Amino acid sequence: MDRTVVRCAEGHVFSTATLPMQNLGAGRLGPGRLIRCPQCARMRSVVPVSVAGPAEDEK
Repeated sequence: MDRTVVRCAEGHVFSTATLPMQNLGAGRLGPGRLIRCPQCARMRSVVPVSVAGPAEDEK
């Protein structure tokens, strides 16, 4: 099973095995999904994070 790295609305980054309603696509419902954040223990809106590395403006 693939894991997806996500960032919650509070800025916590973690990985999850599932991303609810992932197959419906970002164009239809938007990129955010509600998942319980393991760091703040609340239901938070999360978005997938690119793990390619820091962007040019972050260097």
